[in-house]
Amino acid sequence: VQLVESGGGLVQAGGSLRLACAASGGTFSDYTLGWFRRAPGKERDFVAASSWTGGHTYYGDSVKGRFTIVRDNAENTVYLQMDSLKLEDTAVYYCAAKRNMLFSEPYYYPRSYDYWGLGTQVTVSS
Repeated sequence: VQLVESGGGLVQAGGSLRLACAASGGTFSDYTLGWFRRAPGKERDFVAASSWTGGHTYYGDSVKGRFTIVRDNAENTVYLQMDSLKLEDTAVYYCAAKRNMLFSEPYYYPRSYDYWGLGTQVTVSS
């Protein structure tokens, strides 16, 4: 499956952005979809995930209550709505996918995912 992120940009602290990840080449509803981010000089961190079954969503501690992951299986797209953005949210944001992820697999671990997009830059300014 191919993943293409969009929607990144420059935003002031306190503002909002919505990222989109369009998928092609697979049965979208079969995939657990995740968002990760990498800030300069740091490792890739888990942001959010949407499971392929059960409608479960998961969030990293630093974004809970501010970010929302929504998947649209009809449009083969997963969105990340980011509100109340902070300076520390500045990073490259990546979309990831894993087909039929098991409940035993850690959704927050980058190596659990097989497919990745190229990323989109989000910069939050003061």
